[in-house]
Amino acid sequence: MKLSLPSRVGAVALAGVLAFSLTACGSDDPTGDSGATSGSTSGGSALKGELNGVGSSAQEKAMDAWRAGFQQANPDVTVNYDPQGSGAGRTQFIQGAADWAGSDSAMKPEELEQAKAACGSDAIDVPVYVSPIAVVFNLDGVTSLNLSSDTIAKIFAGKITKWDDEAIKADNPDAKLPSTAITPVHRADGSGTTKNFTDYLNKTASDVWTNEAADDWPLQGGESGTGTSGLIQAVQGGKGTIGYADESAAGTLGKVSIKVGDAFVAPTAEAAAIALDKSPRDTTRGANDIVVNVDRTTTEAGAYPLILVSYGIACSTYKDAAKADLVKGLLGYIVSSEGQQAAKAAAGSAPLPDALAADAKTAVESIKGA
Repeated sequence: MKLSLPSRVGAVALAGVLAFSLTACGSDDPTGDSGATSGSTSGGSALKGELNGVGSSAQEKAMDAWRAGFQQANPDVTVNYDPQGSGAGRTQFIQGAADWAGSDSAMKPEELEQAKAACGSDAIDVPVYVSPIAVVFNLDGVTSLNLSSDTIAKIFAGKITKWDDEAIKADNPDAKLPSTAITPVHRADGSGTTKNFTDYLNKTASDVWTNEAADDWPLQGGESGTGTSGLIQAVQGGKGTIGYADESAAGTLGKVSIKVGDAFVAPTAEAAAIALDKSPRDTTRGANDIVVNVDRTTTEAGAYPLILVSYGIACSTYKDAAKADLVKGLLGYIVSSEGQQAAKAAAGSAPLPDALAADAKTAVESIKGA
């Protein structure tokens, strides 16, 4: 597997935006042997062409693995993905500047209406990636902490300003907490991770966090970083900093175990999967538009409800039949057992549960050309 020269996201994408294309060759693919993939035949792949996607930076590690595995089975296909953020992905998809989008929050009803113009058909949300959002921090001598949602909300609302605050000490009696000032860090760009994080705060600590869930950080001022990598860099570069990001990006930063019922639960794929299993579907959506309403208030043992369910957003019908085959092939690989295991290996995500995976496959199979 080797990395090609940067290529433009596409003639229809924003000028000057660059994305890297992975071109499969040899057996050093990070996902291993991808085998038969949607769109391939017994004599080799029938798919040819280029796909341009924009969106979630939380999906980036998984997307690298998905592109590699898909292109190994389909060597005449080039897949570009620009992790500008969920909000940018949905916007560019709606504008017709991306073939598909990755988003950590589903399309809003008004966005679905707007997407019809670009698609010439309904758009659909397909769950592709499930991961815990870690509350990460950089504090000398401390690598892990227990925090309730109420305390987390007060920290990000600026109501708790020192690391040795009594509320933090109460849940961490054995930690040596300094009097260092707390510096919260949020996403500077429109982000599905922010929407999931603020939804968690609003649903579990509404007396403190009165703002509704939103892609854009609702408070003025404060430290920020663009994209998952930008936020992580900001937390790493400061002292006493705290932020939120896909757990796969946490690296060596300290991570918070959040209070669920009477226990504190760490951000793991297994705990995320338990929370997902306890969350209902959005029954107001159309056929093959699959959205999960995450239950942030579950007290299920071992559940970690601060999760994101990330989606692949596509047209149900593409004006170009060849483009429809490419999108269908890529998303088909992503939601397959093989694709989900590739994401787990690369990003530590939780594979889709069997029932959700089956419905996601049905949704992908419904994609067609005009």
